[in-house]
Amino acid sequence: MPSISSRTYLQPDADNLAAMGLHPVLARVYAARGIRATGQLEHELAGLLPFRQLNNAEEMARLLADAIEAGKRLLIVADYDSDGATACAVALRALREFGATVDYLVPNRFEYGYGLTPEIVQLAANSFPRQGESRLPPLPPGERIEERGEREKPDILITVDNGISSVAGVEEARKLGMEVLVTDHHLPGDELPDAACIVNPSQPGCDFPSKNLAGVGVIFYVMLALRAELRARGAYAAKPEPNLAKLLDLVALGTVADVVKLDDNNRILVHQGLKRIHAGRACPGINALLRVAGRKPEQASTYDLGFVAGPRLNAAGRLDDMALGIECLLADNEEQAFAIAQQLDTLNRERREIEADMLASAEWKVLSPESEDAQDSALSTQDCFSLCLYDPNWHQGVIGILASRLKDKHHRPVIAFARGNNGELKGSGRSIRGLHLRDALDLVAKRKPHLLQKFGGHAFAAGLTIAEAHFDEFAATFEDIVRTLLTPADLERIIESDGALNSGEMTLDLARALADQVWGQGFPQPAFHETFAVEEQRVVGEKHLRLKLGKGGRIFDGILFFHNEPLPERVNAVYRLDVNEYNGKQSLQLMIEYWEEAGVG
Repeated sequence: MPSISSRTYLQPDADNLAAMGLHPVLARVYAARGIRATGQLEHELAGLLPFRQLNNAEEMARLLADAIEAGKRLLIVADYDSDGATACAVALRALREFGATVDYLVPNRFEYGYGLTPEIVQLAANSFPRQGESRLPPLPPGERIEERGEREKPDILITVDNGISSVAGVEEARKLGMEVLVTDHHLPGDELPDAACIVNPSQPGCDFPSKNLAGVGVIFYVMLALRAELRARGAYAAKPEPNLAKLLDLVALGTVADVVKLDDNNRILVHQGLKRIHAGRACPGINALLRVAGRKPEQASTYDLGFVAGPRLNAAGRLDDMALGIECLLADNEEQAFAIAQQLDTLNRERREIEADMLASAEWKVLSPESEDAQDSALSTQDCFSLCLYDPNWHQGVIGILASRLKDKHHRPVIAFARGNNGELKGSGRSIRGLHLRDALDLVAKRKPHLLQKFGGHAFAAGLTIAEAHFDEFAATFEDIVRTLLTPADLERIIESDGALNSGEMTLDLARALADQVWGQGFPQPAFHETFAVEEQRVVGEKHLRLKLGKGGRIFDGILFFHNEPLPERVNAVYRLDVNEYNGKQSLQLMIEYWEEAGVG
């Protein structure tokens, strides 16, 4: 059973924040997240770290400015997730305003896999529209861009949200006479690609203070540097320069959806993006992604970006072709954007059904490891420190979500595999605090070099490719390495709370104040814990519990989603303060995130 732990903070920090005018509860919450001064909570664009601190950003800007002046053909090569899609849209919208001749290519994950591979480079060499040819993705059903016949070769490939590990791909591009500019944020391997320029805050020698930029954040910084370079060359002496702030809605979506840490700098980017969405100045695509899910853009939160718009955008890359998602973000009118968003919503519903079936089969494997499908299963969670699971029927585009769900439930590093091409398995992993997943895979590669064909990622998420014949050996080796890096205590799930509130602090005003802040990865939304008497409970929507909870002589409305069994008379609960809106009226609601039966007393 999980344990509940209160976040620690320094009381003097909380007192100082309260003395600066913050609500005492907010002051305590912020102090527990490392905030010591209200200046860290300023969200104005002037507070952004300058692009000059991002290594090679100015050099890449000079190369791009030269290319624009020379009329060279630029091709964006994007990743097929939300970060890659938003990064692609930012690059395309900005570069077109700068006067560049630019198009994009996003690999189909099922045919080409991830990154700037030699195969993608060969495809890119024949992907640029000829003079006057209309580029109208998403392509008709069954048609791929390579089927359109001979086309022009781009002069420069620009990677967004990928490329830092594409050593062979960059080499292939150089052989074919194309320069490569790499923008990425993933951790580099032992060897960097021989690109014309690399911008990545995680690369060796880069002292950029925020290592947590998403791929969309990196390309946004490069575009800031490019605008400054063009300005210095006199490009805007006789005309207004492009307003790059109008791209911040895309930056916010990609940053939140990629689950990067919301440090001070990222919170500015997300806050400013949400500000534009609230003011009705978002691109039609983001508005459509929200509205197709029944959400109001003017009330959008980081939750809506991460769990409403993000999954619908991601569904294109998971089940079909991310060109569909990118075209949604590039649409210039609401009608076109909404039509594409409806397709994405349909794909997302299909993804949910596939995910549910995969999760059920995965849980069966975990509970029945000695079944006839033992080759597809890891050890029981009672005995193992990790889970490696494979089923030949699993969908390659959904294994990342599956790994995340299993990680959350079993609190262990999880790698889920699906069948790829030519005897390969494609794996997607998610990790818990205490295990750096990419580093663990690096140890696997060093211990048994034959196992990993390729891998990459972050501390908490990674992708990899292995031979199907090596699954059992990989699972055993990964388990051995995880056992050296984690202790049994690391496998005990701890639910972090911001402590208890007295009943007088549990107000609608505080719920509104919390809802107005930017929360996310590394800067979690506040949760509190308390013992409640369950005064009333009823099932709504067949699968949720509507509650009346008693504390301190007051009764609070509560909701427990995806649970329809009766609760005991008293519960210890972890909850969030939520603003419930019904028939135009707002009221306080407690969102129950975890509960356990409370003792009498």
